[in-house]
Amino acid sequence: MTTMTETSARFREFKMPDVGEGLTEAEILKWFVQPGDTVTDGQVVCEVETAKAAVELPIPFDGVVHELRFPEGTTVDVGQVIIAIDVAPGSGDAPAPAAALAQEPVEAPEAEAEPKGRTPVLVGYGVAESSTKRRPRKGTAAAPEAAAVAAAVQAELNGHGASAPAPAATAPAGAPAGAPAGGRPLAKPPVRKLAKDLGIDLATVVPTGKDGIITREDVHAAAAPAAAEAPAAVASPVAPEAPAAALPAAVSDSARETRIPVKGVRKAIAQAMVGSAFTAPHVTEFVTVDVTRTMKLVAELKEDKDMAGVRVNPLLVIAKALLVAIKRNPEVNAAWDEANQEIVQKHYVNLGIAAATPRGLIVPNIKDAHDKTLPQLAEALGDLVTTARDGKTSPAAMAGGTVTITNVGVFGVDTGTPILNPGESAILAVGAIKLQPWVHKGKVKPRQVTTLALSFDHRLVDGELGSKVLADVAAILEQPKRLITWA
Repeated sequence: MTTMTETSARFREFKMPDVGEGLTEAEILKWFVQPGDTVTDGQVVCEVETAKAAVELPIPFDGVVHELRFPEGTTVDVGQVIIAIDVAPGSGDAPAPAAALAQEPVEAPEAEAEPKGRTPVLVGYGVAESSTKRRPRKGTAAAPEAAAVAAAVQAELNGHGASAPAPAATAPAGAPAGAPAGGRPLAKPPVRKLAKDLGIDLATVVPTGKDGIITREDVHAAAAPAAAEAPAAVASPVAPEAPAAALPAAVSDSARETRIPVKGVRKAIAQAMVGSAFTAPHVTEFVTVDVTRTMKLVAELKEDKDMAGVRVNPLLVIAKALLVAIKRNPEVNAAWDEANQEIVQKHYVNLGIAAATPRGLIVPNIKDAHDKTLPQLAEALGDLVTTARDGKTSPAAMAGGTVTITNVGVFGVDTGTPILNPGESAILAVGAIKLQPWVHKGKVKPRQVTTLALSFDHRLVDGELGSKVLADVAAILEQPKRLITWA
């Protein structure tokens, strides 16, 4: 997809690119530049979050930032212009940014043709073309007078009264306190949703945000007095002589609940898990195994000079054990192709590792893990975890997985019933490794024990095959020398 358009010889626009595989939208997390800043080809101008990861976007040409089309926190469709660059600064006066023009009141004759397409605005995706024509507003109020009226209205809503009310004749009819000159209050979608839930008309709210944008705090400020007055209005007919102070204080829902928009990684997780759970018939099997010898091997590998500089932990040996089990039972490494009614057997293993990050759960994978030596596998695991925790995992790193490991033991959990990553046939959950009484060589001794759980797609993995894979992993962890004899 082409992400640039040439609006003139002087200005060029940069569109939101498809940074993943068929992604349709991304949220602007942070702008690294502002209008007036000089940028060079390849310079990162913003960070966006897709349904898979956070990605930094570089600008593909030199110039001066003319306009940022969307503020931080806005979800933008792929293909929409997000920034305009002046590639020939100093060659004359630059036109006003489109976002600024969209807020200026313009009185046009009714006979004038309506603009085609969408008009860029400060918040949202632009105003859709409409067949309805509105009459231009009559008269405009001076900025100081409008501000005074807005302040008086907000003070009245807050229950403080207006210290210096503006004359009624100076306020234009139909100009709400929180509305800009264009008529519609400026607010982000989550704020509009909050106002709707609380029953607050945004037109009555005075904005305190940058560029006249209404914030969540503005909505809460307008909702608080309304919530406080409601009980008094209901109670007064029953007990008119009771003082207002005796009434219990009303607690708004916003103080007891927090609503978080579902977007980005969380939205992708929800869609993937629902799709997987209700598409692939899951079967989960469990086995408890003595991993004392594996833990001894981990301690020895940490002292091995060939493993110097890489992270050695039980997950490394478990990953290698799963790869050996797949080699012994290759049919488990497959995918179900519903469209073509085929089972696609994979002759390679892209080993996914479920990673908890500040933005949610992601599953990057190690490409061609089956071909890696133990030191190479350890290095790949270390790089994967570090990149995931830093929030720098690319969409490509999360694509094409064939089987996954999720280590719930790091949270002290014994085991679980993991849901398949979409497009995969099996996922292995590893529980906490704990010292437990165990019968060893005919005697009860304290041994290091864990529980493994293998979920698999029963459309293509029968119980026998799934059981063999899980049993092989357990056998290797119980006797790590099988890594050599079976491999």
